[in-house]
Amino acid sequence: MDGQKKIKIKEAVVVEGRYDKNLLMQIIDTQIFTTEGFGIFKEKEKIAFLRAVAAQRGLIVLTDADGAGLVIRNYFSSVVKKEHLTHLYIPEIIGKEKRKKCSSKEGLLGVEGMDAALIRALFAPFAINEEKDCDQKESASEKAPELDKARFYSDGYIGRDNSMEKRRALARKIGIPANLSTKAMIGAINMLGGLSLYLEATKEK
Repeated sequence: MDGQKKIKIKEAVVVEGRYDKNLLMQIIDTQIFTTEGFGIFKEKEKIAFLRAVAAQRGLIVLTDADGAGLVIRNYFSSVVKKEHLTHLYIPEIIGKEKRKKCSSKEGLLGVEGMDAALIRALFAPFAINEEKDCDQKESASEKAPELDKARFYSDGYIGRDNSMEKRRALARKIGIPANLSTKAMIGAINMLGGLSLYLEATKEK
């Protein structure tokens, strides 16, 4: 890309498609999710998960400047609390991405067609102060314990005949998509609360 260091931010980010995500992954360091266009409207589990992520760390929505992008923005505004949500906007630039044979319906460049410098400028205000962050990390006790694959295995969520059913039940209890891979599920649990969340969700009542 531009050879510059990635911008580390606290908030998770939502974009429309994988090409948008690919661009942002080269510029910012955070969790990035896609809506798959209007596909997000049918993904109730994914929305519940993103709502939980938003409450935990904040959620930034960055969509294309066209009508479809506005519809997606409005949807997130209706399902995520205002105080947990931030909207970023790209300018309306006439053009077509190189990979596409035809331009979009409205003839505008999407997020994937934006210059890296512009994207970097959009996210610059959200950059984490790394020097301050490093000072905080010196106190290891402040970092919440995370769930690891070994614990997941020993508790029967991997490698058993009923592991898939157990993972799905756990996902429903925590409020994350049930169809996540094992790695993605562990990552999601750690993002939302780590080992303490896992222990609370799995303890017998």
